[in-house]
Amino acid sequence: MPNLFKQKFPHRKLKRQLLIVMLIIFSWSVAIGFILGLATSTQAANPAEIGTVDVVPAQYQLGQEIFIENCSTCHLALPPQVFPTQTWKNILEDSQHYGAQITPLTGIERTLVWKYVSTFSRVKLADENTPYRLTRSRYFKALHPHLELPEPVTMSSCVSCHPGVENYNFRKLTSEWEK
Repeated sequence: MPNLFKQKFPHRKLKRQLLIVMLIIFSWSVAIGFILGLATSTQAANPAEIGTVDVVPAQYQLGQEIFIENCSTCHLALPPQVFPTQTWKNILEDSQHYGAQITPLTGIERTLVWKYVSTFSRVKLADENTPYRLTRSRYFKALHPHLELPEPVTMSSCVSCHPGVENYNFRKLTSEWEK
């Protein structure tokens, strides 16, 4: 009889150890899931308050502010989503800006703006020309399907549908386009 008890005891001990390991793994998974949930959760924003096409995380907001500040002194600051990255790269490097001589950004300002526009702009297809005008940007066209654009596209063209563009709010639309 003593042999029978010795054989059962290791099974009980093994089952208990297995149960403890499974509980530890389960607890660990729940804890990691909870922590990741807290780390990745963002407060839901009202899309009308976001302004641009994408929500801008804190690490890019200073670049966005510099971008808006520099671009909107002469024209509407366009969201980076409307042009491919190569267009923005060329615009940031070139002192000839749509017929005007400008002083390109340098140093940390240029780096911050570049990080912002390169993160939120689109890729250019290998066989695609680099567009410098909205009417030639396939992304702009994709964001404005079935829209007959006036020639030339001007600030008032944008404001006629997007009354909040002067505040960099491209989500707010006139009642005609809200539908």
